[in-house]
Amino acid sequence: MFSSLNRNILQPLHARRNGSRWTAHLPGLRRTQFDPPEVVAQNQWLALRAMLFHAFETVPFYRKRWTALGIHPHDIRSADMLESLPILTKQDLRERADELISDRYRGLPLVRKKTTGSTGIPVEVLVDAASMNWKRACTTRTDEWSGWRQGERVAKVWGNPEYQRQGIKGYLRNLFLDRATYLDTREIDSNRIREFVDTLRRRPPSLLFGHAHSLWLIALWVRQNAPDAFRPRGIISTAMMLSASQRRTIEDAFHTPVTDRYGCEEVSLIASECEVHRGLHVNAESVHVGIDRSAAGLYPQRTGPILVTDLTNFAMPIIRYRTGDVVTLSDEKACDCGRGLPMLENVQGRTADFVVTPAGSLISGISLTENFACLIRGTAQLQIVQESRTHLRLRLVPDATFGEESKTQIAGLVRDTFGPSMTHELEYLGSIAPEKSGKFRFCISPVAEEFVRSNSI
Repeated sequence: MFSSLNRNILQPLHARRNGSRWTAHLPGLRRTQFDPPEVVAQNQWLALRAMLFHAFETVPFYRKRWTALGIHPHDIRSADMLESLPILTKQDLRERADELISDRYRGLPLVRKKTTGSTGIPVEVLVDAASMNWKRACTTRTDEWSGWRQGERVAKVWGNPEYQRQGIKGYLRNLFLDRATYLDTREIDSNRIREFVDTLRRRPPSLLFGHAHSLWLIALWVRQNAPDAFRPRGIISTAMMLSASQRRTIEDAFHTPVTDRYGCEEVSLIASECEVHRGLHVNAESVHVGIDRSAAGLYPQRTGPILVTDLTNFAMPIIRYRTGDVVTLSDEKACDCGRGLPMLENVQGRTADFVVTPAGSLISGISLTENFACLIRGTAQLQIVQESRTHLRLRLVPDATFGEESKTQIAGLVRDTFGPSMTHELEYLGSIAPEKSGKFRFCISPVAEEFVRSNSI
């Protein structure tokens, strides 16, 4: 009953009071997902065309670059012709950020989103409020494919919960609106997992949500220590690659299918599995997805580095952006679920191990991207390698602003994040290459792998 009250009254009222339209967008998005593929493609093309003209007319970066190449949006007469436009890189975001802001949005309040993404390279994107509202609605719609429904309880295995930084208002919003119970992935051990599971046993969540390897860790513990503790209606894995073995372990522990979701901080949700679990539907009302065909010779057919265009962020348009992930486009014309959204066959995205602290707790490597790497001034790329329980090697690519202040900052972050007993050394590199598989491992820790096995955490 409270879930229905939350969904139909409390959340819409709260959104209206804050000038947000995200709940108003939901009914339409729930309908358009079942539009025929040709209707989805036509609507996506109209949104894409509008973004191209907006970028050319109001964004200095695109106007200069496209004009130098003799390209005008009038020349792009179909989505297939996007390949004539140059690729946007992480280096562009780092070095040309000011030129990427639309003249119409300069001076307006915008949301800052920082990430290291799949390559360990810190970037920042500015997003306008209308786009944030639309993205939230798209994500909520997609999360419902797991079996969860808007307004129901959620258990989140996630780092640095946002509501904890917002005082009493954040606490009350989480209690009555978000209804989320957190296990903070910045510090995981058996006792914290036990407390988390005991709480969920008393207040069972409809959805279990988190990083793939964090969900896997919880599943290992539940399977050994508390079988059948709770059974969520849905499980969503996000933020990193979900391996087949991790999926089997999680589903075996909770007797619930895992819904794999894919996105990046720069453009938010990109694609998600539906209840059929054969590929991922692209969030076509919010992004356009293609692959870098100049690299096609390095990959099998329909596979390549993903290029994403954001269809809603007019403050800082992201057009043909290379995230660092590799995807395979699906050749399926239709899905048994009935949705007309285009599909990805699979995603080869970011991977990161845990780090084990000298005190014996685990920190999610994915949590360290936002709560460690993004905070270091002057670092163009970072990789964390744990060589022993008490020693880290920080492999980094410095930029022109890196200096003694950066070193002092790193020392403080290591101490505050991993404890005073953790030592570290810096290894300076010109670049950090991905592994032979093409994946970039942001965090590497055979120490943590052995710790998980030996402690049955």
